[in-house]
Amino acid sequence: MATFTLTCIGDDRPGLVSDLSAPISAHGASWKRSQMARLGGKFAGILLLDVPDDSADPLVSDLTALKAVGLLVTLERTDVPAEHLSLRLNLELLGADRPGIVAEISTALASQRVGIQELSTDVREAPMSGGQLFEVQAVLEAPPSTSMDDLRSLLEAIADELMVEIRLSDAENPTAS
Repeated sequence: MATFTLTCIGDDRPGLVSDLSAPISAHGASWKRSQMARLGGKFAGILLLDVPDDSADPLVSDLTALKAVGLLVTLERTDVPAEHLSLRLNLELLGADRPGIVAEISTALASQRVGIQELSTDVREAPMSGGQLFEVQAVLEAPPSTSMDDLRSLLEAIADELMVEIRLSDAENPTAS
């Protein structure tokens, strides 16, 4: 079985997901996990799929041929990493929108060998003040030896500098902050 991570982007229009899913289904591939959205008038997505080894090359060919219908697809054959012990954490951030928030937080996390497994961001109107709020939802993966207290202290110091609220919790027990 071959595993692929696929990215796609094209002008948003009805039928793009159908165009993408047709060759995946035709080659007996399994659509495992994806995140897709309309961003700035474009349809963009990332997808993890498994396909029988003998169908991998024809699938790659058919998916890259979707450029002809306005969907740019890139694929990278990936090995699914062996499961290893790690600490899964949820991070929530909310504060006034300004440049550099993701850069500051991701740099701090990387300095502690904490990876970002999932990241979702949004900007929305702030109630009452009329400004913009920046919101982050993330799933993190940390080494098992990570001290939650030390990581929380580091993130709280950055939160104070950025004037945002950060909440860090155990993904398996989210009520334990």
